[in-house]
Amino acid sequence: MKFEVTILGSSSATPIFNRNPTAQVVNVNDKLYLVDCAEGTQQQMLRFDVKPSRIDHIFISHLHGDHYLGLVGLLSSMHLNGRKKSLKLFCPEPLKDIIEIQLRYSETTLNYNIEYVFTDATQRSLIFENQDVCVETIPLDHRIPTTGFLFKQKKRLRKLIKERVEEIGIPVPYYTAIKRGADYEAPDGTTYKNDDITTAPASPKSYAYVSDTKYNEKYFKQISGATLLYHEATFMHDMLDRANQTHHTTALQAGEIANITKAERLLIGHFSARYKTLNEILEETQSVFTNTELAVEGKTFVISE
Repeated sequence: MKFEVTILGSSSATPIFNRNPTAQVVNVNDKLYLVDCAEGTQQQMLRFDVKPSRIDHIFISHLHGDHYLGLVGLLSSMHLNGRKKSLKLFCPEPLKDIIEIQLRYSETTLNYNIEYVFTDATQRSLIFENQDVCVETIPLDHRIPTTGFLFKQKKRLRKLIKERVEEIGIPVPYYTAIKRGADYEAPDGTTYKNDDITTAPASPKSYAYVSDTKYNEKYFKQISGATLLYHEATFMHDMLDRANQTHHTTALQAGEIANITKAERLLIGHFSARYKTLNEILEETQSVFTNTELAVEGKTFVISE
């Protein structure tokens, strides 16, 4: 099952040095989920061939402008382009007022319905689930209520060994039960063990999106073992005092968090505008967690195929 993330923006508070503020698209089995929507996100979607019509779910981590100021424009464009199907918006509750006041004073009535699901930054919650993935909020430690989002693949059914099934002559109506782990008893009384006619599916993968936060162990357990961990790394460690003051994380701390939580891979992003180039930030993180990459805009990171 396809599971990947494409970076649309990796800057922090302002667009600078050809970096846009935060936005990402998570693709799970060809369903697209937009995570944060900073100013300029629509342009980035055009640039990297992400079609807004394919997005039915949007997740907003918090109400600092570099994470949501592109949203009203995107919603308006969806309206102008004739969208009819409903859209689910997972967000802090005040965002509904922000959206509605802008629509009210522009005398705009959207052609489609926005279904709001309000997040609670004080506790971990399951906020979305379908046949492919479930999404939990990750309570974080920022200056205002903020959540990350944990995308976890659903456990897949076992896979039939086609040649063996055909050889035995197992009727199709038995396939679902066998995929769920049942043995097969043939009409002649022969029992075929499930392990002999199926193979185990790949272990479910996960993507942890850790938005703006100060280093705080309270969320470490929840993100433990992430297949891919995205973690903000706004400053280098010589700016630790500034990071603590603004409730952000340093590049060194992001690497330490990946080590502690036993992440398989680490992406770092949300870079301060003070850094024109990012090599030193990457090197600092890699000094404690080697398997680290920069959240480069336009790049797609595969979690599973």
